[in-house]
Amino acid sequence: MRQNKWPDGTPVRVFVLADAHPLHNAFCKEVLDVFPYQLRQSWDRQVYSGIGQAPTELFSEEQMIERVSTTLGAIGYVKKVSDHDAVRIITVH
Repeated sequence: MRQNKWPDGTPVRVFVLADAHPLHNAFCKEVLDVFPYQLRQSWDRQVYSGIGQAPTELFSEEQMIERVSTTLGAIGYVKKVSDHDAVRIITVH
């Protein structure tokens, strides 16, 4: 939420899964160490204060891979990608 541009100046486009999606819940709790509602509140504060832009909410991992692979500056998360997916992988533990 703090970085709105990549080092090359490209705007960051954030994609998230729906709040009720099991992977979104796991990502929030295990990686971000927050509950999904806390992440939503943080985004809402950024948007309402005019500082940030809300992430684009998607409904499936397939949709996530498709949108991230076709949107300049995009970032998102999925459980696993295959070798033929046109995305760059950053592993988070």
